[in-house]
Amino acid sequence: MRGFKSFNNKQDLARYAAKMWLDRLALSDPNKPFTVALSGGRIPKLFYQLVVELAQPSLFKNVHFFWSDERLVPATDDESNFKLAYEGLLSPLGIPTNQVHRVLTECDESEAVQVVTDELQRFTDCKGDGQPVIDLIFLGMGEDAHVASLFPGDAEALESKAIYRAVTGPKPPLRRVTLGYPVLSAAREVWVLASGESKVEALRSSISIDSVTPLACVLQSREETEILTDFTL
Repeated sequence: MRGFKSFNNKQDLARYAAKMWLDRLALSDPNKPFTVALSGGRIPKLFYQLVVELAQPSLFKNVHFFWSDERLVPATDDESNFKLAYEGLLSPLGIPTNQVHRVLTECDESEAVQVVTDELQRFTDCKGDGQPVIDLIFLGMGEDAHVASLFPGDAEALESKAIYRAVTGPKPPLRRVTLGYPVLSAAREVWVLASGESKVEALRSSISIDSVTPLACVLQSREETEILTDFTL
């Protein structure tokens, strides 16, 4: 099963997602770490702005931030998903550095993968198969229905049990680090924020029963996934 909500525009989509996340945090146990994986894409900048506008900073005192994927560029680069979140969300909310677990893109790829994997395992419960259970993962969706940095045609990704792994994307910056499919399957909640009419066909294809798109692989592996869009199917 999956939840699907369509909004008239990206502002309404982002505002709804912001309110929904803040409601989740208000109900969470403040004495336990709440782990969230942020995404890149078109909608996060507006989403972060609305979270900051609506939030009580005290809600974030035990929220630990990870990323669903990251481009292997400096943390100060405009292509960095961390930079987008830092400027739009983390810095305005005054999130302490010990709650921010970015991919260390200045390190060797294998070291960056190992460090962020170890940190994720430190702050999450694990399933019997060793996969960490992230409380909430935000995903965007590309026009090819990719999610995180899981792209169509990547057969290795479908077989891999890695928590994070380094991959090559189809366009620059080519090298990235991404969560794997098993982590997306294991998460308590996954919310897909899909913005733009150019995504209609990708989403329509992904929700069909026999689809093999990256988003479809996520949806088919989970009992429930929230899909929020600013278009109708």
